[in-house]
Amino acid sequence: MGPRGLQLLAVLLALGLCAPAGAQKPSACQCSRIEASHRKNCGFPGISAAECFNTGCCFDSRVPNVPWCFHPLPKQESEQCVMEVAARKNCGYPGISPQECASRNCCFSDTIRNVPWCFFPILNQDCHY
Repeated sequence: MGPRGLQLLAVLLALGLCAPAGAQKPSACQCSRIEASHRKNCGFPGISAAECFNTGCCFDSRVPNVPWCFHPLPKQESEQCVMEVAARKNCGYPGISPQECASRNCCFSDTIRNVPWCFFPILNQDCHY
């Protein structure tokens, strides 16, 4: 690949338009539990649902004036733990370990700062997408 091709590849990667090989379609909960107004664009104008899913993103064209191809919520160990950060209800205390959190039957994710890392799961709520 020549210098021009490397430049194009770098631009595409920076824009997030190249998907990692074998990108996995997100779960229904990762897509349906995100508010439409919080969607972060993951595609380009005219992207198809199949193209969007192939990049590991969500696709929903039912809501106008928001991205239809958008980044999913982070994958969690349990579907009951997939939720927007703003929906987390604290189930622990600062510095709680994943094991102590699990002993309380709660969810644990320490990937985002300044939010509860140990939080209550969403109970009895199906994911429809």
